[in-house]
Amino acid sequence: MIMWTILLVLAILHRASSHGIQPLSRIAIHKATLALDNLAYVKASPTGQNTEWVTVEYSSPNPSMDDWIGVFSPANFSASTCPAENPRVYPPLLCSAPIKFQYANYTSPDYKVNGKGSLKLQLINQRSDFSFALFSNGFLNPKLVAVSNTVSFANPNAPVYPRLAQGKQWDEMTVTWTSGYGIDEAEPFVEIVDSLLLSINLNNLVVLVLGYAGAPARTIGWRDPGYIHTSFLKELWPNRVYSLRLLMFLKSLISDTYLDIGIEIWYTYKLGHRLFNSTYVWSQEYQFRASPFPGQNSLQRVVIFGDMGKVKTLILQDEADGSNEYNNFQRGSLNTTKQLIKDLKNIDIVFHIGDICYANGYISQWDQFTAQIEPIASAVPYMLASGNHERDWPGTGSFYENNDSGGECGVLAETMFFVPAENRAKYWYSTDYGMFRFCIADSEQDWREGTEQYKFIEHCLASVDRQRQPWLVFLAHRVLGYSSDLSYAVEGSFGEPMAKENLQKLWQKYKVDIAIYGHAHNYERTCPIYENQCTDNEKRYYKGTLKGTIHVVAGGAGASLSPFTTLKTKWSLFRDYDYGFIKLTAFDHSNLLFEYKKSSDGKVYDSFRISRDYRDILACTVDSCPPTTLAS
Repeated sequence: MIMWTILLVLAILHRASSHGIQPLSRIAIHKATLALDNLAYVKASPTGQNTEWVTVEYSSPNPSMDDWIGVFSPANFSASTCPAENPRVYPPLLCSAPIKFQYANYTSPDYKVNGKGSLKLQLINQRSDFSFALFSNGFLNPKLVAVSNTVSFANPNAPVYPRLAQGKQWDEMTVTWTSGYGIDEAEPFVEIVDSLLLSINLNNLVVLVLGYAGAPARTIGWRDPGYIHTSFLKELWPNRVYSLRLLMFLKSLISDTYLDIGIEIWYTYKLGHRLFNSTYVWSQEYQFRASPFPGQNSLQRVVIFGDMGKVKTLILQDEADGSNEYNNFQRGSLNTTKQLIKDLKNIDIVFHIGDICYANGYISQWDQFTAQIEPIASAVPYMLASGNHERDWPGTGSFYENNDSGGECGVLAETMFFVPAENRAKYWYSTDYGMFRFCIADSEQDWREGTEQYKFIEHCLASVDRQRQPWLVFLAHRVLGYSSDLSYAVEGSFGEPMAKENLQKLWQKYKVDIAIYGHAHNYERTCPIYENQCTDNEKRYYKGTLKGTIHVVAGGAGASLSPFTTLKTKWSLFRDYDYGFIKLTAFDHSNLLFEYKKSSDGKVYDSFRISRDYRDILACTVDSCPPTTLAS
């Protein structure tokens, strides 16, 4: 009994530590008081330029170890700029949380002695100006001592941070971006040129308005998210084309010889806003390849992970400013980002399956995250699944009645990124990528048998043509399958309670190859499994009929790691308490490579291969074909 109590306490502590507290919530900004000192100062330079790095110099006549610098945007962060959540409650003196912060002595060890210090901080364009404030008395009862001059980008409203996503048709790509221009100020569009046809297209858009359910998203965490635009690029050429047009052209040049030539079609695009004075505002240029058509036989490489977030890491101090907004909470995030950027030429599409940036109601962090992933999301489709830190909030229809989203209740995730769902409030969808069919569930809404989502999952799995798209992958944030994470082991469910009981017959009936989850911040791979039993004892090379689904937890992309249980299960083949991500490579219709790579070095630490023919998919296994009798 004592041991069980200890395990239960450890599991509760694990839940608190691995999911973490939004670091900005450590600052009780609503309790801040004015203590301005004429002898103290904060100065920021340069000003009025398109620079990312700002040097902040400051001085205090009464320095202490708990003095800190906060970065605020907009620069005017007085109470008058933020309405109270409850009309009966007077608004706080300061109502806006900083977008980042750091101790005054972080790079100035003599600050406590001489009261002078400096920081070099990285800013991104967030559609407004910035100021820097010196506070004393720590985080819980801060006192405002001095405020700097303002700093701003040359054009705060410029279009920034494009995010590609697959559309509802295979030949459609969407581009979502953020700007400070409303449709009453400028007409947004995307200019696109392809490398073969040299055509220019102007495209339609969607501008979405945001609203939030509760605090801090509606109080100290609120920040104007800007205007979110989505453009639909349609009738694109597949990413690798064996072009009849080109072959006919070549034929006219070289007699009757036909050549089987593969051409990669690259699209160059840039974001634009046409102001009503007939001037244009442009983003930089970006490139992408369109998706392959369903069943296309070409090399296809997919990266999948969950729970990344954003953070400074020791390894990447040269690429981040060391500010504390996520310190010691999502330590692996930038390493994962760095590895994806480094290997981007070998990645075709990315799936981030929930717990995206852990803003938890501090809306400025979504800008920070989209800036972080811009090199990736501007070049390849960046697809999402909904996680508890995006969706969960009491009374809003989420399956789990908790406060994990910080009042966002899915609005930011549904708006900042496009997914081809029929209804964005129901964040489940299917998407085809060449030889892959992906069925993406929303684990934060009811998935039990008989629900609308359950019917969607079955239709997604049942409707795929396995001869054209042999690789069937199920994705969700929470572990709806198998996990040895300590919290699940203590519950005795080794996965979300009720999930396997409701969904495993679908996975088995429709012969799902791999199911991948986040939520548990570690890596784990099972054997091919059905009803808690391994259906194949092989560990590295699966040839022929798979007979069960391989379940993978890939929630170690950045957030603080989760421990495993010490209990040994027969179905758990590989565990890793470290940061990493998954890569799937389909070489053709018969050969698939699975790799688990660590974020620290990008090397492969676990892998397996599947090799089979279409007839192997058709073969009956336990509960995968209708029952028969001698009469039938």
